[in-house]
Amino acid sequence: MRKPPVLTSQCGLKEGHVARLVTRRTLLTTACSIAIAAVVHAERSQPWRVALVTSGQGDRIIGWFREAFKAKGYREGKDLIIELREAKGHYALLPNLVEELVALKPDVIIAEATPAIAAAQGATSTIPIIMSPSTDPIGSGFVKSFAKPGGNITGVANMFGDLTAKTFDIIRLVFPKVQKIGVLTSNNPTHPALAEVAARAAGAIGVSAQRFVAPDPEDVDKAFADMQAAGCEIVYVLADPPRRALPSIALKYRLPTVYQVTNYPDLGGLMAYGPDIKALFVLAADYVDRILKGANPRDLPVEQPTKFQFVINLQTAKAFHLAVPEQVLLLADRVIV
Repeated sequence: MRKPPVLTSQCGLKEGHVARLVTRRTLLTTACSIAIAAVVHAERSQPWRVALVTSGQGDRIIGWFREAFKAKGYREGKDLIIELREAKGHYALLPNLVEELVALKPDVIIAEATPAIAAAQGATSTIPIIMSPSTDPIGSGFVKSFAKPGGNITGVANMFGDLTAKTFDIIRLVFPKVQKIGVLTSNNPTHPALAEVAARAAGAIGVSAQRFVAPDPEDVDKAFADMQAAGCEIVYVLADPPRRALPSIALKYRLPTVYQVTNYPDLGGLMAYGPDIKALFVLAADYVDRILKGANPRDLPVEQPTKFQFVINLQTAKAFHLAVPEQVLLLADRVIV
């Protein structure tokens, strides 16, 4: 009897060949996975280095950034290092401070306010720079447009100029008889244009406005003396990193003072209307997170604030013997008593 053909050897060869291919493919896939994992581990084993340069003081700002980065899962000292440099209101120091940071080869630079952004722009065209925030990103030459920044700079705009007219409407409610306002500026390059906006807003409510310049923090006292001598009845302070002595100087010269930066009432300032400052820095931290994850700043649109605050300090109002109308109190988002 003829024996049936034996097929096992041929099939065994094919199965063995397939098995070897599968095994080889598995080994290659596993090796690639290990290699990729090793690369990722190597990247993460070196902490991200974030440079933060402030035009003013940085203690409060770095606290907000630490809080924001922690919420996103970063562990400072392990996978994130923040390098801080502070100009403390002396803008001439900024170029050297930024050069120090660039020498550390950071992955991204956060620049607080226009003077610091300009210094960072002058120091590097390759390291991503986050505006935190900027008054006029296009006019200052930082970005080509809000939708398409087009370079290594993106971040947050603050809209201070857009809020000036409404602020002066509030000033008229609180000070119905005011005739002359002193507009306090520094050597911030955005201030000449903002002072013109303030002058137009003052004219719209029938008030004259005169600009006074305090280039550095130690010049504020003299500027208030000059405003008092010039017959100014109140002062409007343009946006700058807060000068903490300013509210006490305003009280010294008996000049009620209104601010664009909403931190001032917490420092003893009378009242302020502007964007929620902390929210701007939290938004800047989001830009940093996206860039560290591979986004290109040239493709990240500039964002504007969505939260605004009108803040009144009634303790300061009392010190000025000022009765704030109920209508104004109802407008306030926050009243300090």
